[in-house]
Amino acid sequence: MAAPLVTIAVPSYNQGRFLDDALQSIFMQDIPVEIYVTDGGSTDGSVDIIRRHADRLAGWRRYRDGGQAAAINEGIANGSAPYVAWLNSDDLLEPGALKRLVDALEHAPQAPAAYGKVWNLVDDSGSRKPVWVEPFSEQRLALRCIVSQPGTLMRRTAWETVGGLNGNLRMAMDYDLWWRLYRGVAPLLFVDEFVGAPRPILSVCCITARPWISCASITAECP
Repeated sequence: MAAPLVTIAVPSYNQGRFLDDALQSIFMQDIPVEIYVTDGGSTDGSVDIIRRHADRLAGWRRYRDGGQAAAINEGIANGSAPYVAWLNSDDLLEPGALKRLVDALEHAPQAPAAYGKVWNLVDDSGSRKPVWVEPFSEQRLALRCIVSQPGTLMRRTAWETVGGLNGNLRMAMDYDLWWRLYRGVAPLLFVDEFVGAPRPILSVCCITARPWISCASITAECP
């Protein structure tokens, strides 16, 4: 078996209705990966899904933890592949996404991370809408989060250089990471292809229903 090229952490808490699809989207990637599922103590049947796929996972656990950032840091630390990412358990990777991002980083050795375009999944209609993603620019990043986390792959060396995610944050932990990668290593690399598909939180009013939220998840303000 080939050594894994990518370590993927999958943090999850009571997302059983989406978890299988998320895992299948990773299994379908055309490069070797190692997957660590870090479940925060789900009670909705998620564990049955995890156990069903246990032979395809590098590892998994289920217990209450310190939140999403801690779970992601733990999952990535458990792996050893040269590239790292996380996929929330209600998001998806597009077919061939990881290979496209790995290839981009192989051709740009100075870049700490590569990111592509992503679709927002609209559950009620089944339609997809493109997320606002742009080529990297410090000026634009200062105005809004132009990098979408589900479409991002990082070098392990860069991840370790900046210390991974800030475990004290409960909001916009990915936006904070992009800034630290840029300031601590180099600009991120934009790949002009669709590579991921997150499910958005339609309003910041929904934040109280989740223990964490990324900058790419909010698509509207409260009325």
